[in-house]
Amino acid sequence: MSGKTLRIAAIKEGTVIDHIPAEKIFSVVRFLKLDKASGPVSVATNLMSKLLGKKGVIKISGRELTSVEVEEIALLAPEATINIIKEYDVAQKRQVTLPKQIKGFVCCMNPNCITNKQPVSTRFSVKNQDGLKLKCSYCEREMGQRQIRII
Repeated sequence: MSGKTLRIAAIKEGTVIDHIPAEKIFSVVRFLKLDKASGPVSVATNLMSKLLGKKGVIKISGRELTSVEVEEIALLAPEATINIIKEYDVAQKRQVTLPKQIKGFVCCMNPNCITNKQPVSTRFSVKNQDGLKLKCSYCEREMGQRQIRII
């Protein structure tokens, strides 16, 4: 197959998430619940990338992501870009950015935190010095990127 390029089919309307680290692609798929999507979804992984080495791309036909979903993707894949597609063209392209606070979708790793014992929504402040860190607003436990678990 040398000399041939395989491509994912273009979408008319929807969202393309690009520059996802290859090892995070299926975490993003699970998080967005794309197995339950009503329209076509294309997932490609282990594509060559100058920036990441290997990357993944997700194309979601007929759906734009919410701002909360984009924030969550920023936690999983801070290098990701979001492309909004209209009539087969990129209408908008943006880099994901981490919010200053995250509410309700990350689990605190401290088993004694009130959020793990009571029906309390989680809340974390985001620190991005020397790598991504989250600090629980209740127990003040800090978590690094590898410790983050999406609820």
